[in-house]
Amino acid sequence: MVPVEILGVRQQQRDQEIVVLLLDSAADLAVPIVIGAREASAIAMAQAGLATPRPMTHDLLRDVLGAVGVTLDRVEIVALEGGIYFAELVLSNGVHLDSRASDAIALAVRTGSPVLCSAEIVALAGVEIVDVDQQAEVERFRDFLDHVSPEDFLGPGSPGGGPGPSPGGGRDD
Repeated sequence: MVPVEILGVRQQQRDQEIVVLLLDSAADLAVPIVIGAREASAIAMAQAGLATPRPMTHDLLRDVLGAVGVTLDRVEIVALEGGIYFAELVLSNGVHLDSRASDAIALAVRTGSPVLCSAEIVALAGVEIVDVDQQAEVERFRDFLDHVSPEDFLGPGSPGGGPGPSPGGGRDD
């Protein structure tokens, strides 16, 4: 099991699915878990520190655990079968409870409990994290390549030369 950070809830652009992203920072991989809109809302609200006038299901479960003197020790994402993630709630009394991953994550956010994920799942389902700044730079370079012409590289006085590179462009320091 490896510790993962709950990056948050995102909607994938290509197919509009809602995912919660779990980051394994040691491997620079994120595990996307497809979840429903209600679970996404529960996770996002808890991460934002928003409270509802009445307890939501995950708030109620947290309160029940506290009322019976048990705490959530950790959440473990233990299996991936047929595209479905399986999780376990590990309680302070040693009991392991089967759970949907989305419910377990929503409860972990509310209790401040750590989330661990099987290393095999991270290796199998993890996707490489792309630095947003790096991705923007790649997009700018692609745009440059789409619009550049050979004449742009000819300096003044060159045969067929144009004005040369634009000021501030192409630094090599």
